[in-house]
Amino acid sequence: MSWLFGYNKTDHIPQMQSPSGPAGAEGAGGGAGGAADGGVEGKMRAYQFDSSALERAAKAAKDLEASKFAKDALDLSKLQETTKQMDLQKQMKEYESHLEQMKIEGKRVEYEEKRKMMAEETKQHQQRAQYQDQLSRRRYEDQLMQQQRTNEENLRKQEESVVKQEALRRKTLEQEMDMRAKSDMKRIEAEMKGKAILERENRDIYLEQIKLKAAEERVTVIESIKTAGQVIGTGFKEFISDWDRVSATAVGFTLIAGGIYSAKHGINIIGRTIESRIGKPSLVRDTSRLNFLDILKHPIHTSKRFYLSRRPEDALKGVILKPTLEERLRDVAIATKNTKKNKGLYRNILFYGPPGTGKTLFAKRLAQHSGMDYAILSGGDVTPMGREGVTAIHKTFNWANTSRRGLLLFVDEADAFLRKRSSEQMSEDLRATLNAFLYRTGEQSNKFMLVLASNTPEQFDWAINDRLDELVAFELPELEERQRLVRLYFDQFVLQPAAQGKRRLKLDKFDYNETCNKIAQLIDGLSGREISKLGVSWQASAYASHDGLLTEQMIMERVYDSIEQHKHKLEWQADEERTKRSGPLVPKSTSHAVI
Repeated sequence: MSWLFGYNKTDHIPQMQSPSGPAGAEGAGGGAGGAADGGVEGKMRAYQFDSSALERAAKAAKDLEASKFAKDALDLSKLQETTKQMDLQKQMKEYESHLEQMKIEGKRVEYEEKRKMMAEETKQHQQRAQYQDQLSRRRYEDQLMQQQRTNEENLRKQEESVVKQEALRRKTLEQEMDMRAKSDMKRIEAEMKGKAILERENRDIYLEQIKLKAAEERVTVIESIKTAGQVIGTGFKEFISDWDRVSATAVGFTLIAGGIYSAKHGINIIGRTIESRIGKPSLVRDTSRLNFLDILKHPIHTSKRFYLSRRPEDALKGVILKPTLEERLRDVAIATKNTKKNKGLYRNILFYGPPGTGKTLFAKRLAQHSGMDYAILSGGDVTPMGREGVTAIHKTFNWANTSRRGLLLFVDEADAFLRKRSSEQMSEDLRATLNAFLYRTGEQSNKFMLVLASNTPEQFDWAINDRLDELVAFELPELEERQRLVRLYFDQFVLQPAAQGKRRLKLDKFDYNETCNKIAQLIDGLSGREISKLGVSWQASAYASHDGLLTEQMIMERVYDSIEQHKHKLEWQADEERTKRSGPLVPKSTSHAVI
Protein backbone atom coordinates (compact mmCIF):
# COMPACT_ATOMS: atom_id res chain seq x y z
CA MET A 1 0.00 0.00 0.00
CA SER A 2 3.03 2.32 -0.14
CA TRP A 3 1.93 3.68 -3.47
CA LEU A 4 -1.13 5.18 -1.71
CA PHE A 5 1.04 7.26 0.63
CA GLY A 6 3.59 8.36 -1.92
CA TYR A 7 6.53 6.26 -0.83
CA ASN A 8 6.74 4.69 -4.22
CA LYS A 9 6.33 7.19 -7.13
CA THR A 10 5.94 4.56 -9.78
CA ASP A 11 2.74 4.61 -11.79
CA HIS A 12 2.34 0.85 -12.32
CA ILE A 13 -0.47 -1.10 -10.74
CA PRO A 14 0.54 -2.91 -7.55
CA GLN A 15 0.83 -6.70 -7.95
CA MET A 16 -0.46 -9.40 -5.59
CA GLN A 17 1.70 -9.88 -2.55
CA SER A 18 3.18 -13.17 -1.51
CA PRO A 19 1.79 -15.16 1.48
CA SER A 20 4.58 -13.82 3.59
CA GLY A 21 2.36 -10.75 4.34
CA PRO A 22 2.11 -7.11 3.23
CA ALA A 23 4.01 -5.88 6.21
CA GLY A 24 7.03 -7.78 5.20
CA ALA A 25 6.69 -6.49 1.62
CA GLU A 26 6.42 -2.96 2.80
CA GLY A 27 9.40 -3.31 5.08
CA ALA A 28 11.36 -4.79 2.24
CA GLY A 29 10.30 -1.97 -0.14
CA GLY A 30 11.08 0.76 2.40
CA GLY A 31 14.41 -0.74 3.20
CA ALA A 32 15.26 -0.94 -0.49
CA GLY A 33 14.26 2.74 -1.08
CA GLY A 34 16.17 3.98 1.96
CA ALA A 35 19.21 2.10 0.83
CA ALA A 36 18.91 3.74 -2.64
CA ASP A 37 18.49 7.34 -1.32
CA GLY A 38 20.99 6.74 1.45
CA GLY A 39 21.80 8.24 4.82
CA VAL A 40 19.62 10.35 7.14
CA GLU A 41 17.43 11.67 4.37
CA GLY A 42 16.05 8.23 3.66
CA LYS A 43 15.40 7.55 7.32
CA MET A 44 13.58 10.86 8.01
CA ARG A 45 11.29 10.51 5.02
CA ALA A 46 9.13 8.06 6.95
CA TYR A 47 8.20 10.76 9.50
CA GLN A 48 7.10 13.32 6.93
CA PHE A 49 3.38 13.70 6.09
CA ASP A 50 2.40 13.92 2.45
CA SER A 51 -1.13 15.19 1.94
CA SER A 52 -1.09 14.40 -1.71
CA ALA A 53 -0.49 10.81 -0.87
CA LEU A 54 -3.51 10.82 1.41
CA GLU A 55 -5.60 12.27 -1.34
CA ARG A 56 -4.39 9.70 -3.74
CA ALA A 57 -5.22 7.00 -1.20
CA ALA A 58 -8.71 8.33 -0.73
CA LYS A 59 -9.17 8.56 -4.47
CA ALA A 60 -7.87 5.05 -4.91
CA ALA A 61 -10.27 3.83 -2.22
CA LYS A 62 -13.16 5.49 -3.99
CA ASP A 63 -12.07 4.05 -7.31
CA LEU A 64 -11.73 0.68 -5.74
CA GLU A 65 -15.18 0.84 -4.19
CA ALA A 66 -16.64 2.00 -7.45
CA SER A 67 -14.81 -0.71 -9.34
CA LYS A 68 -16.53 -3.94 -10.24
CA PHE A 69 -13.58 -5.89 -8.76
CA ALA A 70 -14.02 -4.46 -5.26
CA LYS A 71 -15.64 -7.58 -3.91
CA ASP A 72 -13.06 -9.77 -5.58
CA ALA A 73 -10.30 -7.70 -4.11
CA LEU A 74 -11.85 -8.05 -0.66
CA ASP A 75 -12.23 -11.78 -1.08
CA LEU A 76 -8.70 -11.96 -2.31
CA SER A 77 -7.52 -10.02 0.70
CA LYS A 78 -9.47 -12.36 3.00
CA LEU A 79 -8.08 -15.36 1.18
CA GLN A 80 -4.60 -14.01 1.54
CA GLU A 81 -5.18 -13.49 5.24
CA THR A 82 -6.57 -17.04 5.59
CA THR A 83 -3.65 -18.45 3.65
CA LYS A 84 -1.27 -16.55 5.83
CA GLN A 85 -2.98 -17.87 8.98
CA MET A 86 -2.85 -21.43 7.60
CA ASP A 87 0.81 -21.00 6.78
CA LEU A 88 1.41 -19.78 10.29
CA GLN A 89 -0.49 -22.77 11.73
CA LYS A 90 1.49 -25.07 9.44
CA GLN A 91 4.72 -23.55 10.63
CA MET A 92 3.56 -23.92 14.20
CA LYS A 93 2.66 -27.58 13.56
CA GLU A 94 6.00 -28.15 11.89
CA TYR A 95 7.72 -26.49 14.78
CA GLU A 96 5.76 -28.64 17.26
CA SER A 97 6.51 -31.80 15.26
CA HIS A 98 10.14 -30.76 15.11
CA LEU A 99 10.09 -30.30 18.89
CA GLU A 100 8.50 -33.74 19.32
CA GLN A 101 11.04 -35.26 16.97
CA MET A 102 13.79 -33.58 18.94
CA LYS A 103 12.33 -35.03 22.14
CA ILE A 104 12.12 -38.53 20.56
CA GLU A 105 15.64 -38.21 19.22
CA GLY A 106 16.81 -37.11 22.66
CA LYS A 107 15.07 -40.07 24.28
CA ARG A 108 16.55 -42.39 21.64
CA VAL A 109 20.00 -40.98 22.24
CA GLU A 110 19.45 -41.28 25.96
CA TYR A 111 18.27 -44.90 25.54
CA GLU A 112 21.23 -45.69 23.28
CA GLU A 113 23.59 -44.19 25.83
CA LYS A 114 21.93 -46.21 28.60
CA ARG A 115 22.15 -49.36 26.45
CA LYS A 116 25.81 -48.77 25.69
CA MET A 117 26.43 -48.06 29.34
CA MET A 118 24.64 -51.30 30.35
CA ALA A 119 26.52 -53.26 27.68
CA GLU A 120 29.77 -51.80 28.86
CA GLU A 121 28.83 -52.59 32.47
CA THR A 122 27.91 -56.16 31.43
CA LYS A 123 31.18 -56.51 29.54
CA GLN A 124 33.10 -55.17 32.49
CA HIS A 125 31.21 -57.55 34.77
CA GLN A 126 31.97 -60.51 32.48
CA GLN A 127 35.61 -59.55 32.23
CA ARG A 128 35.72 -59.16 35.99
CA ALA A 129 34.05 -62.58 36.42
CA GLN A 130 36.41 -64.17 33.89
CA TYR A 131 39.37 -62.62 35.57
CA GLN A 132 38.17 -63.85 38.96
CA ASP A 133 37.54 -67.30 37.47
CA GLN A 134 41.03 -67.33 35.97
CA LEU A 135 42.46 -66.27 39.29
CA SER A 136 40.52 -69.01 41.09
CA ARG A 137 41.63 -71.58 38.51
CA ARG A 138 45.21 -70.48 38.77
CA ARG A 139 45.01 -70.68 42.55
CA TYR A 140 43.45 -74.17 42.26
CA GLU A 141 46.08 -75.27 39.74
CA ASP A 142 48.81 -73.87 41.96
CA GLN A 143 47.32 -75.80 44.89
CA LEU A 144 47.19 -78.96 42.78
CA MET A 145 50.75 -78.48 41.58
CA GLN A 146 51.90 -77.83 45.13
CA GLN A 147 50.01 -80.91 46.35
CA GLN A 148 51.43 -82.96 43.48
CA ARG A 149 54.95 -81.82 44.24
CA THR A 150 54.34 -82.64 47.90
CA ASN A 151 53.02 -86.09 47.00
CA GLU A 152 55.93 -86.72 44.64
CA GLU A 153 58.36 -85.66 47.32
CA ASN A 154 56.67 -87.95 49.86
CA LEU A 155 56.63 -90.78 47.32
CA ARG A 156 60.29 -90.23 46.51
CA LYS A 157 61.15 -90.30 50.21
CA GLN A 158 59.10 -93.49 50.68
CA GLU A 159 60.82 -95.09 47.68
CA GLU A 160 64.22 -94.12 49.01
CA SER A 161 63.26 -95.54 52.38
CA VAL A 162 62.03 -98.77 50.78
CA VAL A 163 65.21 -99.00 48.69
CA LYS A 164 67.34 -98.53 51.76
CA GLN A 165 65.35 -101.14 53.70
CA GLU A 166 65.58 -103.54 50.78
CA ALA A 167 69.30 -102.97 50.50
CA LEU A 168 69.71 -103.62 54.25
CA ARG A 169 67.57 -106.75 53.97
CA ARG A 170 69.57 -108.06 51.01
CA LYS A 171 72.82 -107.30 52.76
CA THR A 172 71.59 -109.15 55.84
CA LEU A 173 70.45 -112.13 53.75
CA GLU A 174 73.75 -112.20 51.89
CA GLN A 175 75.65 -112.20 55.14
CA GLU A 176 73.43 -114.99 56.51
CA MET A 177 73.86 -117.02 53.31
CA ASP A 178 77.62 -116.51 53.35
CA MET A 179 77.82 -117.60 56.98
CA ARG A 180 75.54 -120.59 56.26
CA ALA A 181 77.57 -121.55 53.18
CA LYS A 182 80.82 -121.32 55.11
CA SER A 183 79.41 -123.44 57.91
CA ASP A 184 78.06 -126.01 55.41
CA MET A 185 81.39 -126.15 53.60
CA LYS A 186 83.18 -126.69 56.87
CA ARG A 187 80.70 -129.42 57.87
CA ILE A 188 80.97 -131.16 54.49
CA GLU A 189 84.74 -130.89 54.57
CA ALA A 190 84.82 -132.45 58.04
CA GLU A 191 82.46 -135.25 56.94
CA MET A 192 84.53 -135.96 53.82
CA LYS A 193 87.71 -136.06 55.82
CA GLY A 194 86.08 -138.49 58.31
CA LYS A 195 84.80 -140.75 55.52
CA ALA A 196 88.18 -140.73 53.81
CA ILE A 197 89.87 -141.75 57.05
CA LEU A 198 87.33 -144.55 57.60
CA GLU A 199 87.68 -145.79 54.02
CA ARG A 200 91.44 -145.83 54.26
CA GLU A 201 91.24 -147.76 57.51
CA ASN A 202 88.55 -150.26 56.24
CA ARG A 203 89.86 -150.67 52.66
CA ASP A 204 91.07 -154.25 53.12
CA ILE A 205 87.79 -155.29 54.72
CA TYR A 206 85.77 -153.85 51.80
CA LEU A 207 87.93 -155.63 49.21
CA GLU A 208 87.52 -158.98 50.95
CA GLN A 209 83.73 -158.58 51.12
CA ILE A 210 83.54 -157.71 47.36
CA LYS A 211 85.58 -160.76 46.42
CA LEU A 212 83.41 -163.12 48.48
CA LYS A 213 80.20 -161.70 47.01
CA ALA A 214 81.47 -162.03 43.40
CA ALA A 215 82.53 -165.67 44.00
CA GLU A 216 79.10 -166.56 45.39
CA GLU A 217 77.29 -164.94 42.40
CA ARG A 218 79.55 -166.77 39.88
CA VAL A 219 78.86 -170.14 41.49
CA THR A 220 75.10 -169.46 41.53
CA VAL A 221 74.99 -168.47 37.82
CA ILE A 222 77.00 -171.53 36.74
CA GLU A 223 74.68 -173.86 38.67
CA SER A 224 71.59 -172.20 37.13
CA ILE A 225 72.94 -172.58 33.60
CA LYS A 226 73.75 -176.26 34.19
CA THR A 227 70.26 -176.93 35.58
CA ALA A 228 68.47 -175.12 32.70
CA GLY A 229 70.58 -176.92 30.07
CA GLN A 230 69.77 -180.31 31.60
CA VAL A 231 66.01 -179.52 31.68
CA ILE A 232 65.92 -178.18 28.08
CA GLY A 233 68.00 -181.05 26.74
CA THR A 234 65.83 -183.68 28.41
CA GLY A 235 62.64 -182.05 27.12
CA PHE A 236 63.99 -181.68 23.56
CA LYS A 237 65.05 -185.36 23.51
CA GLU A 238 61.58 -186.43 24.65
CA PHE A 239 59.93 -184.08 22.05
CA ILE A 240 62.06 -185.45 19.20
CA SER A 241 61.45 -189.01 20.18
CA ASP A 242 57.61 -188.43 19.95
CA TRP A 243 56.84 -187.96 16.19
CA ASP A 244 53.12 -187.22 16.64
CA ARG A 245 53.89 -184.29 18.93
CA VAL A 246 56.37 -182.87 16.38
CA SER A 247 53.79 -183.09 13.56
CA ALA A 248 51.05 -181.43 15.62
CA THR A 249 53.36 -178.59 16.60
CA ALA A 250 54.39 -177.92 12.98
CA VAL A 251 50.77 -177.91 11.81
CA GLY A 252 49.79 -175.58 14.66
CA PHE A 253 52.52 -173.05 13.85
CA THR A 254 51.56 -173.16 10.16
CA LEU A 255 47.89 -172.51 10.92
CA ILE A 256 48.73 -169.66 13.27
CA ALA A 257 50.94 -167.95 10.66
CA GLY A 258 48.27 -168.35 7.96
CA GLY A 259 45.57 -166.99 10.28
CA ILE A 260 47.63 -163.95 11.17
CA TYR A 261 48.41 -163.20 7.52
CA SER A 262 44.79 -163.72 6.41
CA ALA A 263 43.40 -161.59 9.25
CA LYS A 264 45.82 -158.75 8.52
CA HIS A 265 45.04 -158.51 4.78
CA GLY A 266 41.35 -159.27 5.26
CA ILE A 267 40.95 -156.47 7.77
CA ASN A 268 42.69 -154.06 5.36
CA ILE A 269 40.36 -155.10 2.52
CA ILE A 270 37.25 -154.81 4.71
CA GLY A 271 38.44 -151.43 6.04
CA ARG A 272 38.97 -150.03 2.55
CA THR A 273 35.56 -151.33 1.48
CA ILE A 274 33.82 -149.80 4.50
CA GLU A 275 35.71 -146.55 4.06
CA SER A 276 34.75 -146.30 0.40
CA ARG A 277 31.11 -147.14 1.10
CA ILE A 278 30.44 -145.45 4.45
CA GLY A 279 33.08 -142.81 5.12
CA LYS A 280 34.82 -140.23 2.99
CA PRO A 281 38.51 -139.78 2.14
CA SER A 282 40.64 -137.42 4.18
CA LEU A 283 41.25 -135.12 1.21
CA VAL A 284 37.54 -134.38 0.70
CA ARG A 285 36.62 -131.19 2.55
CA ASP A 286 32.94 -130.96 1.61
CA THR A 287 30.60 -133.31 -0.21
CA SER A 288 26.91 -133.74 -0.87
CA ARG A 289 27.32 -137.52 -0.91
CA LEU A 290 25.70 -139.09 2.15
CA ASN A 291 27.43 -141.62 4.37
CA PHE A 292 26.31 -143.83 7.22
CA LEU A 293 28.20 -141.93 9.92
CA ASP A 294 26.54 -138.61 9.01
CA ILE A 295 23.12 -140.25 9.11
CA LEU A 296 23.78 -141.56 12.63
CA LYS A 297 25.22 -138.28 13.93
CA HIS A 298 22.82 -135.77 12.30
CA PRO A 299 19.72 -137.55 10.97
CA ILE A 300 17.52 -134.45 10.49
CA HIS A 301 20.21 -132.33 8.87
CA THR A 302 21.27 -135.25 6.67
CA SER A 303 17.67 -135.89 5.55
CA LYS A 304 17.21 -132.22 4.69
CA ARG A 305 20.47 -132.14 2.75
CA PHE A 306 19.47 -135.36 0.94
CA TYR A 307 16.16 -133.78 -0.11
CA LEU A 308 17.79 -130.56 -1.31
CA SER A 309 20.52 -132.41 -3.23
CA ARG A 310 17.92 -134.47 -5.10
CA ARG A 311 15.83 -131.45 -6.05
CA PRO A 312 16.89 -130.06 -9.44
CA GLU A 313 17.90 -126.40 -9.46
CA ASP A 314 18.99 -123.85 -12.00
CA ALA A 315 22.73 -124.11 -12.61
CA LEU A 316 23.12 -120.30 -12.41
CA LYS A 317 20.97 -119.71 -9.32
CA GLY A 318 22.70 -117.06 -7.22
CA VAL A 319 25.56 -116.87 -9.74
CA ILE A 320 25.94 -113.47 -11.46
CA LEU A 321 28.36 -113.36 -14.38
CA LYS A 322 28.69 -111.75 -17.78
CA PRO A 323 25.88 -112.68 -20.20
CA THR A 324 28.28 -114.40 -22.61
CA LEU A 325 29.84 -116.43 -19.79
CA GLU A 326 26.42 -117.32 -18.36
CA GLU A 327 25.33 -118.59 -21.77
CA ARG A 328 28.45 -120.75 -22.09
CA LEU A 329 28.10 -122.16 -18.57
CA ARG A 330 24.45 -122.93 -19.21
CA ASP A 331 25.52 -124.98 -22.24
CA VAL A 332 28.03 -126.81 -20.04
CA ALA A 333 25.31 -127.54 -17.47
CA ILE A 334 22.90 -128.87 -20.10
CA ALA A 335 25.61 -131.04 -21.65
CA THR A 336 26.58 -132.46 -18.24
CA LYS A 337 22.98 -133.24 -17.33
CA ASN A 338 22.35 -135.03 -20.63
CA THR A 339 25.65 -136.91 -20.28
CA LYS A 340 24.49 -138.27 -16.91
CA LYS A 341 21.09 -139.26 -18.29
CA ASN A 342 22.65 -141.09 -21.24
CA LYS A 343 25.48 -142.61 -19.12
CA GLY A 344 28.17 -141.07 -21.29
CA LEU A 345 31.72 -140.06 -20.52
CA TYR A 346 32.12 -136.84 -18.53
CA ARG A 347 34.37 -134.04 -19.74
CA ASN A 348 37.12 -132.53 -17.63
CA ILE A 349 36.89 -128.73 -17.23
CA LEU A 350 39.21 -126.01 -15.94
CA PHE A 351 37.83 -122.88 -14.27
CA TYR A 352 40.50 -120.18 -14.06
CA GLY A 353 40.45 -116.55 -13.01
CA PRO A 354 40.86 -114.26 -9.98
CA PRO A 355 39.69 -115.53 -6.58
CA GLY A 356 36.12 -114.89 -5.51
CA THR A 357 34.61 -114.84 -9.03
CA GLY A 358 32.14 -117.75 -8.50
CA LYS A 359 34.09 -120.86 -9.58
CA THR A 360 33.29 -123.02 -6.53
CA LEU A 361 29.70 -121.79 -6.33
CA PHE A 362 29.00 -122.68 -9.96
CA ALA A 363 30.59 -126.14 -9.50
CA LYS A 364 28.10 -126.90 -6.68
CA ARG A 365 25.19 -125.56 -8.72
CA LEU A 366 26.34 -127.62 -11.71
CA ALA A 367 26.32 -130.83 -9.65
CA GLN A 368 22.85 -130.11 -8.23
CA HIS A 369 21.49 -129.17 -11.66
CA SER A 370 22.86 -132.38 -13.22
CA GLY A 371 21.62 -134.63 -10.41
CA MET A 372 25.16 -135.53 -9.33
CA ASP A 373 26.99 -135.51 -6.03
CA TYR A 374 29.87 -133.11 -5.56
CA ALA A 375 33.11 -133.38 -3.59
CA ILE A 376 35.42 -130.43 -2.97
CA LEU A 377 39.16 -130.92 -2.57
CA SER A 378 41.92 -128.39 -1.97
CA GLY A 379 45.29 -128.68 -3.61
CA GLY A 380 46.88 -127.14 -0.53
CA ASP A 381 45.90 -130.27 1.48
CA VAL A 382 47.87 -132.59 -0.81
CA THR A 383 51.24 -130.82 -0.59
CA PRO A 384 51.98 -131.34 3.14
CA MET A 385 50.97 -135.05 3.09
CA GLY A 386 54.35 -136.17 1.79
CA ARG A 387 54.49 -139.93 1.17
CA GLU A 388 50.87 -140.35 2.17
CA GLY A 389 49.78 -138.21 -0.79
CA VAL A 390 49.83 -141.12 -3.28
CA THR A 391 47.66 -143.27 -1.01
CA ALA A 392 45.26 -140.40 -0.40
CA ILE A 393 44.87 -139.76 -4.16
CA HIS A 394 44.10 -143.44 -4.85
CA LYS A 395 41.60 -143.57 -1.97
CA THR A 396 39.86 -140.47 -3.29
CA PHE A 397 39.45 -141.85 -6.81
CA ASN A 398 38.39 -145.28 -5.51
CA TRP A 399 35.74 -143.54 -3.43
CA ALA A 400 34.64 -141.48 -6.46
CA ASN A 401 34.25 -144.62 -8.60
CA THR A 402 31.75 -146.09 -6.09
CA SER A 403 29.25 -143.25 -6.63
CA ARG A 404 25.91 -144.39 -8.11
CA ARG A 405 24.69 -140.91 -9.04
CA GLY A 406 27.94 -139.71 -10.54
CA LEU A 407 30.40 -137.44 -8.75
CA LEU A 408 31.64 -133.96 -9.67
CA LEU A 409 35.18 -133.88 -8.24
CA PHE A 410 36.09 -130.21 -7.77
CA VAL A 411 39.78 -129.51 -7.00
CA ASP A 412 40.24 -125.95 -5.78
CA GLU A 413 43.72 -124.33 -5.88
CA ALA A 414 44.81 -127.20 -8.12
CA ASP A 415 48.05 -125.46 -9.07
CA ALA A 416 49.35 -126.15 -5.54
CA PHE A 417 50.31 -129.74 -6.47
CA LEU A 418 49.66 -130.05 -10.23
CA ARG A 419 52.55 -127.78 -11.21
CA LYS A 420 55.27 -128.62 -13.73
CA ARG A 421 57.34 -131.70 -12.81
CA SER A 422 60.45 -130.06 -14.23
CA SER A 423 60.37 -127.50 -11.42
CA GLU A 424 63.34 -127.75 -9.06
CA GLN A 425 61.18 -126.81 -6.09
CA MET A 426 58.97 -129.90 -6.37
CA SER A 427 59.84 -132.70 -3.95
CA GLU A 428 59.94 -136.37 -4.90
CA ASP A 429 56.86 -137.13 -2.79
CA LEU A 430 54.87 -134.39 -4.53
CA ARG A 431 56.09 -135.60 -7.93
CA ALA A 432 54.91 -139.12 -7.06
CA THR A 433 51.53 -137.73 -6.00
CA LEU A 434 51.21 -135.89 -9.32
CA ASN A 435 52.05 -139.09 -11.21
CA ALA A 436 49.35 -140.94 -9.28
CA PHE A 437 46.83 -138.20 -10.17
CA LEU A 438 47.83 -138.42 -13.85
CA TYR A 439 47.45 -142.20 -13.77
CA ARG A 440 43.90 -142.01 -12.35
CA THR A 441 42.82 -139.30 -14.83
CA GLY A 442 44.42 -140.74 -17.96
CA GLU A 443 41.05 -141.72 -19.42
CA GLN A 444 37.62 -140.13 -19.19
CA SER A 445 35.18 -141.73 -16.79
CA ASN A 446 31.43 -142.23 -16.58
CA LYS A 447 31.64 -142.26 -12.77
CA PHE A 448 33.08 -138.86 -11.99
CA MET A 449 33.61 -135.50 -13.66
CA LEU A 450 36.86 -133.65 -12.91
CA VAL A 451 36.67 -129.86 -12.49
CA LEU A 452 39.85 -127.95 -11.66
CA ALA A 453 40.01 -124.37 -10.39
CA SER A 454 43.14 -122.23 -10.41
CA ASN A 455 44.23 -118.60 -10.21
CA THR A 456 47.50 -119.32 -12.07
CA PRO A 457 46.84 -122.01 -14.70
CA GLU A 458 50.16 -121.32 -16.42
CA GLN A 459 51.86 -123.35 -13.65
CA PHE A 460 50.09 -126.59 -14.65
CA ASP A 461 52.08 -129.53 -15.93
CA TRP A 462 51.61 -130.16 -19.66
CA ALA A 463 50.12 -133.57 -18.92
CA ILE A 464 47.40 -131.88 -16.86
CA ASN A 465 46.60 -129.51 -19.75
CA ASP A 466 46.29 -132.55 -22.02
CA ARG A 467 43.61 -134.05 -19.74
CA LEU A 468 41.44 -130.90 -19.82
CA ASP A 469 38.62 -130.83 -22.39
CA GLU A 470 37.38 -127.28 -21.88
CA LEU A 471 38.75 -124.07 -20.36
CA VAL A 472 36.39 -121.45 -18.86
CA ALA A 473 37.66 -118.03 -17.80
CA PHE A 474 35.99 -116.30 -14.83
CA GLU A 475 36.74 -112.56 -14.82
CA LEU A 476 36.05 -109.76 -12.36
CA PRO A 477 32.51 -108.33 -12.60
CA GLU A 478 31.96 -105.23 -14.71
CA LEU A 479 29.54 -102.36 -13.97
CA GLU A 480 26.34 -104.21 -14.92
CA GLU A 481 27.33 -107.34 -12.99
CA ARG A 482 28.41 -105.24 -10.01
CA GLN A 483 25.01 -103.53 -9.96
CA ARG A 484 23.26 -106.91 -9.93
CA LEU A 485 25.59 -108.25 -7.22
CA VAL A 486 25.13 -105.17 -5.01
CA ARG A 487 21.35 -105.40 -5.31
CA LEU A 488 21.43 -109.15 -4.64
CA TYR A 489 23.48 -108.88 -1.43
CA PHE A 490 21.70 -105.68 -0.32
CA ASP A 491 18.42 -107.57 -0.56
CA GLN A 492 19.86 -110.70 1.10
CA PHE A 493 21.70 -109.11 4.03
CA VAL A 494 19.76 -105.85 4.60
CA LEU A 495 16.27 -105.70 3.09
CA GLN A 496 15.08 -109.20 3.98
CA PRO A 497 16.25 -109.13 7.65
CA ALA A 498 14.79 -105.62 8.04
CA ALA A 499 11.46 -106.70 6.51
CA GLN A 500 11.18 -109.73 8.80
CA GLY A 501 11.37 -107.55 11.91
CA LYS A 502 12.78 -110.40 14.01
CA ARG A 503 16.35 -109.17 14.04
CA ARG A 504 17.92 -106.04 15.45
CA LEU A 505 18.09 -104.32 12.09
CA LYS A 506 16.18 -101.30 10.80
CA LEU A 507 16.72 -99.44 7.56
CA ASP A 508 16.68 -95.67 7.14
CA LYS A 509 14.76 -94.01 4.30
CA PHE A 510 16.83 -93.21 1.22
CA ASP A 511 16.89 -94.05 -2.48
CA TYR A 512 18.08 -97.68 -2.44
CA ASN A 513 18.35 -97.96 -6.22
CA GLU A 514 20.46 -94.82 -6.58
CA THR A 515 22.69 -95.88 -3.68
CA CYS A 516 23.27 -99.33 -5.20
CA ASN A 517 24.18 -97.77 -8.55
CA LYS A 518 26.59 -95.39 -6.84
CA ILE A 519 28.23 -98.23 -4.91
CA ALA A 520 28.58 -100.31 -8.10
CA GLN A 521 30.45 -97.46 -9.76
CA LEU A 522 32.81 -97.03 -6.79
CA ILE A 523 33.79 -100.69 -6.25
CA ASP A 524 35.48 -101.24 -9.58
CA GLY A 525 37.93 -104.15 -9.27
CA LEU A 526 36.21 -105.95 -6.36
CA SER A 527 35.30 -109.62 -6.81
CA GLY A 528 31.96 -111.23 -6.09
CA ARG A 529 33.22 -112.61 -2.78
CA GLU A 530 34.40 -109.16 -1.69
CA ILE A 531 31.01 -107.67 -2.60
CA SER A 532 29.25 -110.36 -0.55
CA LYS A 533 31.53 -109.55 2.40
CA LEU A 534 30.61 -105.90 1.89
CA GLY A 535 26.93 -106.85 2.33
CA VAL A 536 27.79 -108.70 5.54
CA SER A 537 29.64 -105.59 6.79
CA TRP A 538 26.48 -103.50 6.24
CA GLN A 539 24.56 -105.90 8.43
CA ALA A 540 27.30 -105.82 11.07
CA SER A 541 27.23 -102.00 11.08
CA ALA A 542 23.51 -102.05 11.86
CA TYR A 543 24.03 -104.58 14.65
CA ALA A 544 26.86 -102.45 16.10
CA SER A 545 24.79 -99.22 16.21
CA HIS A 546 22.99 -98.25 19.41
CA ASP A 547 19.51 -98.40 17.84
CA GLY A 548 20.09 -100.92 15.03
CA LEU A 549 19.37 -98.31 12.33
CA LEU A 550 21.35 -98.60 9.09
CA THR A 551 21.78 -95.25 7.34
CA GLU A 552 23.15 -94.35 3.93
CA GLN A 553 26.18 -92.74 5.56
CA MET A 554 27.03 -95.97 7.39
CA ILE A 555 26.73 -97.92 4.14
CA MET A 556 29.04 -95.56 2.27
CA GLU A 557 31.60 -95.61 5.10
CA ARG A 558 31.80 -99.41 4.79
CA VAL A 559 32.14 -99.08 1.01
CA TYR A 560 35.07 -96.68 1.31
CA ASP A 561 36.71 -98.98 3.89
CA SER A 562 36.39 -101.95 1.53
CA ILE A 563 37.90 -99.96 -1.34
CA GLU A 564 40.84 -98.93 0.82
CA GLN A 565 41.39 -102.53 1.99
CA HIS A 566 41.27 -103.73 -1.62
CA LYS A 567 43.99 -101.21 -2.52
CA HIS A 568 46.18 -102.53 0.31
CA LYS A 569 45.68 -106.11 -0.93
CA LEU A 570 46.71 -105.12 -4.44
CA GLU A 571 49.83 -103.41 -3.06
CA TRP A 572 50.74 -106.54 -1.08
CA GLN A 573 50.22 -108.69 -4.15
CA ALA A 574 52.40 -106.39 -6.24
CA ASP A 575 55.14 -106.50 -3.59
CA GLU A 576 54.96 -110.29 -3.53
CA GLU A 577 55.21 -110.49 -7.32
CA ARG A 578 58.24 -108.20 -7.29
CA THR A 579 59.84 -110.35 -4.59
CA LYS A 580 59.24 -113.52 -6.60
CA ARG A 581 60.72 -111.96 -9.72
CA SER A 582 63.79 -110.62 -7.96
CA GLY A 583 64.28 -113.71 -5.75
CA PRO A 584 65.83 -116.13 -8.26
CA LEU A 585 68.22 -113.45 -9.55
CA VAL A 586 70.15 -113.12 -6.29
CA PRO A 587 71.37 -116.74 -6.04
CA LYS A 588 72.39 -116.68 -9.71
CA SER A 589 74.59 -113.62 -9.28
CA THR A 590 75.99 -115.09 -6.08
CA SER A 591 76.84 -118.35 -7.80
CA HIS A 592 78.63 -116.49 -10.59
CA ALA A 593 80.60 -114.57 -8.02
CA VAL A 594 81.62 -117.80 -6.30
CA ILE A 595 82.69 -119.36 -9.60
